[in-house]
Amino acid sequence: MQKFEEKKFNIPKLKGISEKNIEEHLKLYGGYVKNANVVVEKISELSKDQEKNAYLISELFRRFSFEYNGMRNHEIYFESLSNGQKELTKDGELEKAFIETCPSIEIFVAGFKNMAITRGVGWAMLWYDKIDKRLLASWVDEQHLGQLSGCVPILALDMWEHAFVADYQPSGKKQYIEDFFVNLNWQKIEGNFAEATK
Repeated sequence: MQKFEEKKFNIPKLKGISEKNIEEHLKLYGGYVKNANVVVEKISELSKDQEKNAYLISELFRRFSFEYNGMRNHEIYFESLSNGQKELTKDGELEKAFIETCPSIEIFVAGFKNMAITRGVGWAMLWYDKIDKRLLASWVDEQHLGQLSGCVPILALDMWEHAFVADYQPSGKKQYIEDFFVNLNWQKIEGNFAEATK
C-alpha cells in the first residue's frame, strides 16, 4: 500500500518564531503523516469484513479528513517559511490576481491578518478557485471544517496555539501573524499559484 511520506523543509532562522518552536511543530506535522497512514491501513484491514466493521470504518473515514488536512496544511505552511524570506514579484501573475480581487496587495494582506486573528483554533487560508478563476480567502476551523470545495490552497497560516504560544504567549497572536508575513517566502506562494492555475 502506498504511504504518505513526511516532507523535509529548509527553514532558516526566523524573526520571532524560534528554532525550538519550529522543531516541535515539525514533530506535530510528522504525527499527522503517521496518523494519516495508520487510518488508511486500518480502513484497509477492517474492510475485509465490511458488515461487521461498518461503524468503525465510517468513523475512520471521518477521522481521515482531520489527519490528512493536518498533514497537507502544515506542508503548505512550512514550505512558505522555507529557503528564506522572498518578496512578492512586482507585476507578477499573483500580484495581478490580488489586484483583481481587491485594490492592492496591502489591502488583501490587512484583511487576511484580520481574519487570522479571529478567536478559536484553525487556519487562515488563501485559495485559488479553479471554477471562477479567482482568489478567495477563508477561515478553516481546526483543519477540516470549512475547506472550500473545488479550490486549491496556496497559502496556509497555522492559527492553532501550538504554532505560536511558546514564543509569543496567548496575548501575542497578533505579533505572530505580523512575523509570519515578515518571514514569508512569496516565491513559494507564487509557485503554488502557478500550479493551481495550470
